[in-house]
Amino acid sequence: MPDPKAFLTTPRRQRERRDPQARLDDRREVYRPGALLPIINQQADRCMDCGLPFCHHACPLGNLIPDWNVLVADDHWRRAAARLLATNNFPEFTGRLCPAPCESACVLAIDADAVTIKNIELEIADRAWESGADQPKPPDRMTGFRVAVIGSGPAGLAAAQQLTRAGHTTTVYERADRIGGLLRYGIPPFRLEKHRLERRLAQMRAEGTGFRTGAAVGDDDLPADRLRERHDAVVIAIGATACRDLALPGREADGVHQAMTYLTLANRTDEGDHPVSPLSAEGRSVVIVGGGDTAADCLGTALRQRAAAVTQLDINPRPPHDRADDQPWPVHPKVYRVTTSHEEAGAPVADPRVFTATTVGFETDGRGHLAGVRIASAAPGDRHPTPGTERTLPADLALLALGFSGPERENRIAEQLGLTHDARGNLTRDEEFATSADGVFVAGDAGRGQSLIVWAIAEGRSAAAAVDRYLRGGTADLPAPITATSRALHA
Repeated sequence: MPDPKAFLTTPRRQRERRDPQARLDDRREVYRPGALLPIINQQADRCMDCGLPFCHHACPLGNLIPDWNVLVADDHWRRAAARLLATNNFPEFTGRLCPAPCESACVLAIDADAVTIKNIELEIADRAWESGADQPKPPDRMTGFRVAVIGSGPAGLAAAQQLTRAGHTTTVYERADRIGGLLRYGIPPFRLEKHRLERRLAQMRAEGTGFRTGAAVGDDDLPADRLRERHDAVVIAIGATACRDLALPGREADGVHQAMTYLTLANRTDEGDHPVSPLSAEGRSVVIVGGGDTAADCLGTALRQRAAAVTQLDINPRPPHDRADDQPWPVHPKVYRVTTSHEEAGAPVADPRVFTATTVGFETDGRGHLAGVRIASAAPGDRHPTPGTERTLPADLALLALGFSGPERENRIAEQLGLTHDARGNLTRDEEFATSADGVFVAGDAGRGQSLIVWAIAEGRSAAAAVDRYLRGGTADLPAPITATSRALHA
């Protein structure tokens, strides 16, 4: 039986990782296989089964976290899987990639270590696959409606799976040569091995979802308005892939690249498209500009490619180890975190990050090749360079990981459907994910702006529910965990 006092007596234990230096010899996931098995029941037992679980509110999917914690503590794995899969289409992805705002909102985290919710979720998801609890769910009957989903990232895939299971004939259109969006080409395999993505896509095909690759909606041979004419509804889930840039002296130097260009080529190499990456960090001095997850993925990739040196620039001050007063529980705080990539670089002892660093320009060797990145200390408040603090970091490869500013404007989907953009560059939609074009909906980062994978899945599920209501004339069989204007918990 679960121990009602385990949260008082059992310490928090995280899933064990492989040795950091050994990880650099391959591109496999960083965690030790089976590392969760001896400890996961006791960790689930730490859940307080709160009367008002704030983890629910922090998770946009509304995951039934206390429910499946209690079931895991009592070894009811199939029932736990049923609870988890009721709210999350892809827990094997979120259990690996989500930063777990639910843990920040755990009631136990007010004055102790939070429950390892993310680890428990991942173990439930992996066991569900291994035991056959996560089976294809084809619809009992078809509705006769046809839906096109443009984009195959987590939002598009979640929307497609929900719509297929509701009985609508659903086809996913992806401009790349493989399905998956950023899950395929943006996330390195040491964070998500691609066989897990292939397994989920095989399930979706077994349920009836269709996939078309190399289908660049918006191009002359596949205009968006013609696609809309052939379907009863369209979901646009093209992401926010317009990379932010730096208009600085020397930006045109050979050796300055967008992070997503670098990561995509590395992932394509892992897929077998290239014998070695056409843009490799091997033997090079690398400077990564940016402080987020994409920058950390570049760091881990560069280390595996045997870069001579890697430095990461973060314009923000180094965060505190504990919550700041202006970021109280239950919000997800900005605290000092060491990702697996930073761990491989030697952090926290030898952290590759330079905090409060703003990029001033790029220096060349006189022949157009990058030779260094000029930086300065960022002034508090306005982030402008502080006079007298400039210095140059030697570099022959600079990667810009500055985030994204909405869907690519070169894409003609919005023009062809008569859609508009909001002030942040995202596609305009109402609270129900609908655009001004009849039967056209927007899900994921294309409408919300760059966000977390858990928000993308929640958007896909909710947009699917909106499409279902539209097709059925107001009634719906699908759950909608959020609205288009829902936001994360904040102070």
